[in-house]
Amino acid sequence: MVTRLVGEKVVGVKQTAKALKNNLGCKLYVAKDADSKLLEPILKLAVDRSLEIVEIDTMKELGVLCGIDVSAATALII
Repeated sequence: MVTRLVGEKVVGVKQTAKALKNNLGCKLYVAKDADSKLLEPILKLAVDRSLEIVEIDTMKELGVLCGIDVSAATALII
C-alpha cells in the first residue's frame, strides 16, 4: 500500500488535465468516489498515452497520499 506519493506531481482535475494535454505524466491516481463526469476526459487522455492508472478508494484518502489537507479526485506523477 502506498503511504505517500513521491516525486513531482500535480493534484486536482484541472491541473491533471493540463499536464496530460502537455504530454506530461507517467502514473495517474484517481479516486473511485470522484464524479465520473469529471474523470472521463482525464481517463481518456491517460489511456491514449498508455499511462499506468491506479485507483484509490476515496478522494479523502488520495488527498492524504498527496500530503494535502483536502480531498482530491486525481493526482498525476510527472
